[in-house]
Amino acid sequence: MRALFSLLVVGFVLGGTPVQAQPAKASSLFGVWAVDVSRLPMPPQARPKSVTIAFTQAPNSGLTTRVDVTDASGAQTYAEGTSALDGTPAPVQGNLEANVAATTMPVLGVLVMQLGRGGTPASTRIYALADDGKSMIETSAYFGSDGRPILRTHYFSRVTPR
Repeated sequence: MRALFSLLVVGFVLGGTPVQAQPAKASSLFGVWAVDVSRLPMPPQARPKSVTIAFTQAPNSGLTTRVDVTDASGAQTYAEGTSALDGTPAPVQGNLEANVAATTMPVLGVLVMQLGRGGTPASTRIYALADDGKSMIETSAYFGSDGRPILRTHYFSRVTPR
């Protein structure tokens, strides 16, 4: 179940480019992305039916992200947030894992997001866009209940153009 909750947080407040280059770098993420739920690291009966992430341009070259999840039972949840694209912490609403996120894009096509809840780190997300712009891989890094680091990989396909 942690993987599902982690996935909810995947895209909340994506963003992050240096201020002088924000629009060009962020635009490669714009659009709607679907998670390949068949590849999620959980038993098939526990996998969500669908997970989508929409990235849209926000005011001041920011990025608004909305994640919609339909779980295995058909229940729907969402998470949404807007980042100023400068690494400044921004609130996340509607999420179980995080209520704050900070993001950066150190190079074109790579996004790093740090998530937290109540002043405690939740996970770090690293998104890498494929050269063709049609797919994206997310690496989620967090600590398990035993204190050991865990890395998970999630695969996305572009649903709508940027």
